[in-house]
Amino acid sequence: MRELMKAFATRCMPAVKKSAASPHYAQAGETAFSRPRYQCQDRTNTLKLVVHVPGVDPAGIDVEVDAPDLTITAARDRSTRLACQSSSLTTAVHDYQLRLRLGFSLTYDALRAELRGSTLTVTIPKKTAAEALA
Repeated sequence: MRELMKAFATRCMPAVKKSAASPHYAQAGETAFSRPRYQCQDRTNTLKLVVHVPGVDPAGIDVEVDAPDLTITAARDRSTRLACQSSSLTTAVHDYQLRLRLGFSLTYDALRAELRGSTLTVTIPKKTAAEALA
């Protein structure tokens, strides 16, 4: 049981390098992103990610797979960016980026993503036992 809990806990680990700086923002010379809030649900046959990306247009979402890593980048639309910048001059407004190391046990070719309101739902089927051995 302890091994199963450990496997689940490491399934949705952020795929980021450790540094003394905040993990939410880029270092000097890099593009700045905010890490969105997300939930990872490990189900029987699928892995489901629920990512909260308010102020994002569907055309501004990019999902990249470089197994075992998944990267979701979501650009805020121009009107949201301008409204946020004008309401708070001291806070930077960044696009979202989430990098997760999900492993090799998923069928990334069958990934589905759906945006409803400000919630992006990504569903990835798990490989069957036969696929995992191949």
